[in-house]
Amino acid sequence: MIVLGLESSCDETAAAVVTAEGEILSNVVLSQVEEHAPFGGVVPEIAARAHVTQMDRLVAQAMKQAGLEFSDLDGVAATAGPGLIGGVLVGLMTAKSISAVTGAPLIGVNHLEGHALTVRMTDKIAFPYVLLLVSGGHSQILVVEGVGQFRRLGTTIDDAVGEAFDKTAKLMGLGFPGGPAVEKYAAKGDENRFSLPRPMKGKPGCDFSFSGLKTAVRQCLESLGNDVTEQDKCDLAASFQKAAIESLLSRTGQALKIVRSDHPDCQNVVIAGGVAANMALRKNLDALVQEHDFNLVVPPPALCTDNGAMIAWAGIERLQLGLTDTLDMSAKARWPLDPDAEPAPFAGYKA
Repeated sequence: MIVLGLESSCDETAAAVVTAEGEILSNVVLSQVEEHAPFGGVVPEIAARAHVTQMDRLVAQAMKQAGLEFSDLDGVAATAGPGLIGGVLVGLMTAKSISAVTGAPLIGVNHLEGHALTVRMTDKIAFPYVLLLVSGGHSQILVVEGVGQFRRLGTTIDDAVGEAFDKTAKLMGLGFPGGPAVEKYAAKGDENRFSLPRPMKGKPGCDFSFSGLKTAVRQCLESLGNDVTEQDKCDLAASFQKAAIESLLSRTGQALKIVRSDHPDCQNVVIAGGVAANMALRKNLDALVQEHDFNLVVPPPALCTDNGAMIAWAGIERLQLGLTDTLDMSAKARWPLDPDAEPAPFAGYKA
């Protein structure tokens, strides 16, 4: 079984071809960092136009690298949501066109499920497992019980952790994307210099909050006045990163206690999403899950950020179960993994 996967939910245009054995025949990703960098964040209209301009070329490149014709495809998968709706439409409409012409089944993939299932391509782990999903748009803890079967234990009630990284970098003028910039500066800083809050730490439940932490960073910068040095930035980046990681660990620890009780057969904890590339988070999370007698499984860094291979693989998982879609499938700006979970206050689409 061979599936073409298309991803265009935010600021990466991506196309990949993957087999049912988990072999990635091609994985082409075009970043839009240069287009968005002057604005310190992703501009939806710019992102959508870039997807329109580049998607056809990337599809052709992915098929050429895989050494295949469209007639060789057993399915065409595309992110159908959640995400910036203009971009989502580009990838989904491209997939619909290919499906209509070739007759290959269409599979509309939840972008978050793409992240969630990547480890089943790379590490062949079994259900159920715990997922810490951390990206620019989402911060969630879920139990992955099967394809399309998720139980949300916690979510952000305001900002996502990746959003907090990006906005912290913007406040300090570190550039875009903010996550790698903050991590780079933090490596040279004193993480104990600035006293920053650990939102939700110690409170019942597993929900996150990062809005207050971001505000505290702004207040620290204001207290430094106009003479902020490079070392100040390094120390503040390190202090912020430590606070963000401790908040994530606190809530994850709560979740693991629940999972150990409800799913005694569950052995693995997975971290996915762009923030999963942060090495300090990986190191600290590994120590935490070992304390709770779990194993940490992390996809390769290139598969943590948005890519077409994860969408193709999710498409394969769904296709193997006979879960295909018709050509009138709609793009979705919001598409929660656990639609039965209670709404989180102020979280909106991030829940």
